[in-house]
Amino acid sequence: MEPLKHECGIALVRLLKPLSYYKQKYGTRHYGLDKLYLMMEKQHNRGQEGAGIACVNLDAPAGSEYMFRERAEGANAITEIFRRIDDTFQGQLYMGHLRYSTTGKSGISYVHPFLRRNNWRAKNLCLCGNFNMTNMDEIFDKIVAQGQSPRVYSDSFITLEWMGHRLDREVERNFEAARRAGLEGIDITRYIESNLDIRNVLRSTMADYDGGYVMCGLTGSGELFAMRDPWSIRPCWYIQNDEVVAVASERPVLQTTFDLDTDAVHELPGGHALTVNAAGACRISPILPQQKKASCSFERIYFSRGSDRDIYRERKQLGRQLCDAILEAVGHDTGHTVFSFIPNTADVAFYGMMEGLRQKGLCVRSEKIAWKDIKLRTFITEEGSRKDLASHVYDITYGCLEPGVDQLVIIDDSIVRGTTLHESVFKILDRLQPKKIVMVSSAPQVRYPDYYGIDMPHLEEFCAFQAVMSLIHGRGMEQLAHDTYEACKAELLRPKAEMRNCVKALYAPFTVSEINDEIARMLRPEGMRAPVEFVYQTMEGLHEACPDHPGDWYFTGDYPTPGGTRLVNQAYVEYYERQTKTQQLCVE
Repeated sequence: MEPLKHECGIALVRLLKPLSYYKQKYGTRHYGLDKLYLMMEKQHNRGQEGAGIACVNLDAPAGSEYMFRERAEGANAITEIFRRIDDTFQGQLYMGHLRYSTTGKSGISYVHPFLRRNNWRAKNLCLCGNFNMTNMDEIFDKIVAQGQSPRVYSDSFITLEWMGHRLDREVERNFEAARRAGLEGIDITRYIESNLDIRNVLRSTMADYDGGYVMCGLTGSGELFAMRDPWSIRPCWYIQNDEVVAVASERPVLQTTFDLDTDAVHELPGGHALTVNAAGACRISPILPQQKKASCSFERIYFSRGSDRDIYRERKQLGRQLCDAILEAVGHDTGHTVFSFIPNTADVAFYGMMEGLRQKGLCVRSEKIAWKDIKLRTFITEEGSRKDLASHVYDITYGCLEPGVDQLVIIDDSIVRGTTLHESVFKILDRLQPKKIVMVSSAPQVRYPDYYGIDMPHLEEFCAFQAVMSLIHGRGMEQLAHDTYEACKAELLRPKAEMRNCVKALYAPFTVSEINDEIARMLRPEGMRAPVEFVYQTMEGLHEACPDHPGDWYFTGDYPTPGGTRLVNQAYVEYYERQTKTQQLCVE
């Protein structure tokens, strides 16, 4: 219900025919640019803080620009960028990016793509990606140890310099080979551009990284690549035919843009790269060994567009699987229960829930209960005014249930922080005077931070974690909190590959129902009349509905990479020390 800032969106287009071909067949030399625009608009859900595009023109003569880039900030960045560009912005290689920041850094300088310039075409590198790395401190130290001095400490800037350094080495390798072959002058340049293998660059760069990523790039000499992390955490889809190669973060984007059937779009395997060289030869190549698949389940629950064939089925299944738990929560009294959903992204899970209830032979009532009415205006700075506005983000449909008689079941795709429920939704729903409110999540309890591209890095942000800490303090179990702190500190001294997630110990003493009840107590606003009960998806239900996306670290704490485990231990250490410091200040 609180929109999460999440994985970015990527779009790549490589034209395989001369520009005149597209002019003759499609009536425009901007065929590639038009397709890039469509792909970016279809992925607008993946980034509204900024956008950028890049282009390489392989036909540009020496002395003229051949590598272009445009970037803009804000929700209207795509429109702004394409309004700005003119006829000079055309070529055979196009790259687009939609940004949600995952590191807290913002501003135009952090908007992808990033560009590294050089007078040698082959040494020019343009980079963008959907990624967050967990070991940038190690990469940074390695770069510095080699004598480089990065200007900015961020995963994007550091990756650009690290990969750019490796690209330089690949160019120099080909330079020496050309010299040994007796070539001189422009013939050496032609040899380099014809023989440069971007896969060598990727193998020597990406082996050092820990994280979830799809890394994309263009070189000035015409190499294009998209590489997926070995655990398949972040999504990547592609198409290839005799006219074009294209890559996107979501399958329906390519289907709609190029008018294709589902089976014509392919998923890039983990640890592999799609590369297209200057001559237009496309390959899918292994770069790093594939690891145990950990494709992000949150993509299926919430982030990706529901228009994907399989995601639509999975979301319906997630809703359908909750029927028995919902019926128990309402005492099987469906004759006095109204079913609805908040927000709109939960609609498919709602359809599945209703379908499941009707398959049981039940006659059930559904209504459009809540409407997203306004956005909180950030120019209001007084706390009281801000909270008052927040409480009116949603409005309700009055008269759609019998006060004091009907129960209300509301399904959401995920309940992460619970802030909107506490400050707005429950207060507004209570105006309908329901006998009881059952709040349903099609996802399990979100208990752990993400470190692979979604903006939820802090433990205290999660209502499930807050509930557990409340139970610990309420039952006099403070020793468990302290012991977990000491265990996390000790774990951070171990080799990263051997670390275990010690934060799991905090959840171990409590059942899911106990945590659900505490979440309900904490999120139910003071003065609310209707009782509240929470129903969450089970882990078994999640994996049954999304069998091909087993990445569940948000819910289980089972991080696919060592870096994730290290960071969750670090997160609890920092949380505990902040809490201890706050308590000491209060005593003083």
